[in-house]
Amino acid sequence: QVQLVESGGGLVQTGGSLRLSCAASGRTFSSYGMGWFRQAPGKEREFVAHVSRNSGSTSYADSVKGRFTISRDNAKNTVYLQMNSLIPEDTAVYYCAATLRFISTSRQRDYEYWGQGTQVTVSS
Repeated sequence: QVQLVESGGGLVQTGGSLRLSCAASGRTFSSYGMGWFRQAPGKEREFVAHVSRNSGSTSYADSVKGRFTISRDNAKNTVYLQMNSLIPEDTAVYYCAATLRFISTSRQRDYEYWGQGTQVTVSS
């Protein structure tokens, strides 16, 4: 069992930055690939980014590539999402999730554990 708690969301103006954190507890954090997803109002939840167990690889949705950076600190059992150049279309509830799959995956069904989410609102 893994418990995930997101933090760092808030209200920011267009062009601003936020850093989300996701603290994990429970089983060995470094055994899991970690992902970020988001769900905007009236839309389905979508993949944002993934980082492998040892930070050896990362992957991103095209919509955030070049603006967002995912990273992790296994010593602190935490995964981060640095979000720069934010635009109103980034407004959503952001979720972190953990997967036992070794390879990068953007499929929600591959993630076994989910956090409760943190709200990010980008004003125009």
